[in-house]
Amino acid sequence: HVQLVESGGGSAQAGGSLRLSCAISGIGYDGYCMGWFRQVPGKEREGVAAIDSDGSTSYADSVKGRFTISKDNAKNTLYLQMNSLKPEDTAMYYCAARRPANGGPWSLWTRYDYWGQGTQVTVS
Repeated sequence: HVQLVESGGGSAQAGGSLRLSCAISGIGYDGYCMGWFRQVPGKEREGVAAIDSDGSTSYADSVKGRFTISKDNAKNTLYLQMNSLKPEDTAMYYCAARRPANGGPWSLWTRYDYWGQGTQVTVS
């Protein structure tokens, strides 16, 4: 049974920081691409960052230089360190996992197989 559980969301001032965590169970990391997405009401889900099984990372232009994705294999946890937050970063944030057989752009949310329930981030 695959389970992804996000935590660490909340409120922050512009210029502040938050770290999101995603506890992963039921899947191994072999070949999986792990991603963070965000969504605001009325808009399509947007890719924020992804980390592949070889450790390579990808970021949306809007967060490059401010956000860092990482994973701790020993703890089965995915992280998103968010610095220099902006009001436009306000959204529901989701972690997701994509099976090795699913290719395509990392930012295409429809290619991901497993999702967490989301954690709200509000920046004012």
